[in-house]
Amino acid sequence: MEVTLQPAVTTQDAFAVPRPIRPLPVPWRDPHTVTPAELKEYIGFLERACQDNPHSADLRTCLGVAYAMNYEVYKSMDALEEAVKVDELHFFAQMKYAELFYRLRALERAELETARAVELAGNGWELSLARRQLQDIRQKRRDGTQRPEWNKPLKSPVYFLLALIVVLSVVMVIQR
Repeated sequence: MEVTLQPAVTTQDAFAVPRPIRPLPVPWRDPHTVTPAELKEYIGFLERACQDNPHSADLRTCLGVAYAMNYEVYKSMDALEEAVKVDELHFFAQMKYAELFYRLRALERAELETARAVELAGNGWELSLARRQLQDIRQKRRDGTQRPEWNKPLKSPVYFLLALIVVLSVVMVIQR
């Protein structure tokens, strides 16, 4: 399956890079229909488009989602953070940023970011989408499916374990 590239015929500067004649399938609609090669090509196209138009939150959001579909979490996080910085009022940039935290099971941060998306919702559909995600996050937090946060020092337990090992070793040497 070969894809021929030709210059874009759109008037937007964001798409002034060569792109396929046949539009690539949007990978986040059904990731099983996109081959890794097509996804890589799609990511390359989006990276070039982001370089040509660095102030487009839409392009950066699409790039972040495409990275996530390619299991490149750090690149996805960077792209979505940049999309939110570029346009702080962009609903989908905020929503996808929150969704990434949700999928990584960082539920506290996901809840915070999703609450911001609820505030940015411009219509009923967006509001219902954000509220549903917020509801899922809160349910998972209640059910205890989040990653535990390690915010306590482990110095005392380590010293106790070390002392216990030393005492047991001494007792074993004395008994022989």
